[in-house]
Amino acid sequence: MTRTSTHRRVAIGSIAFGLTLALTGCEWTGLNSVPMPGTEGTGDGAYSVKIEMPNVTTLSENSPVRVNDVTVGTVDDIEVQNWHAVVTVSLNEEVVLPANATAKIGQTSLLGSQHLELAPPVGVAPEGTLSDGDVIPMARAGAYPTTEQTLSSLSVVLNGGGLAQINDITRELNAGLVGREDSIRDLLPQLDQLVGSLDRQRGEIVTAMEGLDRLSTTVNQQTATLTAALDGIPPALEVLVGQRQNLTDALIALGNLSSTATRVINESGDDLKANLHALVPLLTQLAGTGNALTESLGILITYPFPLKNLDQAIRGDYANLMMTVDLTNKRLDKNFLTGTGLGGTLGGVEGALGKTAGVAGQSTNPLQSPSPKPPAKPAAAPAPAPSIPGLPQIQLPQIPGLPQLGAPKP
Repeated sequence: MTRTSTHRRVAIGSIAFGLTLALTGCEWTGLNSVPMPGTEGTGDGAYSVKIEMPNVTTLSENSPVRVNDVTVGTVDDIEVQNWHAVVTVSLNEEVVLPANATAKIGQTSLLGSQHLELAPPVGVAPEGTLSDGDVIPMARAGAYPTTEQTLSSLSVVLNGGGLAQINDITRELNAGLVGREDSIRDLLPQLDQLVGSLDRQRGEIVTAMEGLDRLSTTVNQQTATLTAALDGIPPALEVLVGQRQNLTDALIALGNLSSTATRVINESGDDLKANLHALVPLLTQLAGTGNALTESLGILITYPFPLKNLDQAIRGDYANLMMTVDLTNKRLDKNFLTGTGLGGTLGGVEGALGKTAGVAGQSTNPLQSPSPKPPAKPAAAPAPAPSIPGLPQIQLPQIPGLPQLGAPKP
């Protein structure tokens, strides 16, 4: 007994010494901060991985790390960095996981103990291999629902979720459906057709919703303009209210005008059709002229310089032009009435006298004294008729002179 007691005291002293060394060399945060011998992830070849967790719930150090519900490591440290937790875990050497593995905190038992579950990504192809010093980001970390959360959600359903009203809902549904079985039976295929049609048009529906979203964004950007427009509408409405009687009279007058126009069109419809039919040849000829009419109108204002080439003929802002325009009656008569029955009528007195006086128009001025006549010259002997060789000589008779021509008589 003595030796046994002695051995027990030595063992207890060793443990106390070890605990003292542990307390003096490290910060004491409870028994969970002391490494437990024989745990997974502490053997030779083990490697460490850091995991960024949004919330560690009740996870503590020395909690197990599992892969497919098999313990393969342990939690070494938990610290806070930048408003989130960083969990350091140690994994056995034989644990092989992809570099994009996920991490979630799960509840090991109903008593509240928790563990960290590592798994390959779901729905994403594995990439690389998880190795020592790697970090699993917070985007691939999370936590499974705890028992407390599950019971809390269930209590909401049972107490305030309307579960107690199921009996009332069922009774009201029976009262609404009894006697209307045929109508409900016909409604179900139509409802199925409606749902199918909506499913086939979901692309157009999504496009319409996106367009509505863009419209809402545009309208939101024009809030100031819409506010100004809404502020300006009341004064405009007041003006319209003040002009209500005038607007009413205008609408009544427009109705009377419409009635009159309808009556005129009904009574003169045949004449209008005839006039339009008669315009067809004229419009055809106008269409046949092509661009000639429009181009000639372009010259009308700038005559004699065509507007098309005016910038090439005149270099500068202005041009000098000297013209002599003769608009006397004589010139107009000569240009426009010559050869017609009205020729000479626009020549004034000169024209009238020149046309009616005949040879007298060539006389001298009657207001002046007559000048003495020069002595008459003897008439020259007529030139002998030319002789034609080979023909007999024939004496041609003399032609008496015409007094109008002033030729001497024989």
